[in-house]
Amino acid sequence: MIGAIVGDIIGSRFEWQNIKSKDFELFYPQCRFTDDSVMSLAIAEAILQCNEDYTNLSNIAINSMQNIGRKYQNCDYGLNFYKWIFSDNPKPYGSFGNGAAMRVSPCAYAAKSLEDALSLARKVTIISHNHIEGIKGAQSVTSAVFLALQKENIENIKKHIMQNYYNINFTLDDIRQNYKFNESCQNTVPQAMQAFFESNSFEDAIRNAISIGGDSDTIGAITGSIAGAYYGVPKDIKDKAINYLDKRLKDILVQFENRFIRA
Repeated sequence: MIGAIVGDIIGSRFEWQNIKSKDFELFYPQCRFTDDSVMSLAIAEAILQCNEDYTNLSNIAINSMQNIGRKYQNCDYGLNFYKWIFSDNPKPYGSFGNGAAMRVSPCAYAAKSLEDALSLARKVTIISHNHIEGIKGAQSVTSAVFLALQKENIENIKKHIMQNYYNINFTLDDIRQNYKFNESCQNTVPQAMQAFFESNSFEDAIRNAISIGGDSDTIGAITGSIAGAYYGVPKDIKDKAINYLDKRLKDILVQFENRFIRA
């Protein structure tokens, strides 16, 4: 899960000023955590509160996402999701936005099987992003993270994604020049996954993700969530990213890692 947070923080300064290059400093004073990190940690908190009984995960996730989300009002929520966060009666609103995909990596860490991972991802997604493409985006990312944690190789992970979710028939070089900002799962998740599929290390995956432009913090978070599970996150990169979080968010991360991250 820390991979998603790293990708979010590194990508944050490029969201509206795309760089289209792999040559950049990873961390900068202008970097910050955004809704990608906040909601990933809210899902992590909800999973912790379930204590391995996920029957009521959807309702617990709503409470966690609202309670934490309201404390970070200026972290770039989309308009409809902002309304959902502050609603007295939050309901799903048919979204296929990429917010569904950037927040689900904790589900893969808590799951005991791929089927379990997909069930958890669905439960934390349908509470807001209940469009078929939103659910697809969330479950595809969760499955990739889960398979990475199971030590599947990149080729097998890509084969699973191609057979079950997206026909990724392009390279990053094919799309880099013309790829633009897009908030949908269907036009963000495949691109973020290809950044991982073309990588040779965690850092290389993040650089790939940022280099294509678009919604850089979210693409970074999605790519980072998979790459972090596959390669692990180098300690120096992890330590720098954690310094951007406040105590509340750090505490959730530590608790989740202590419970679910196996050495």
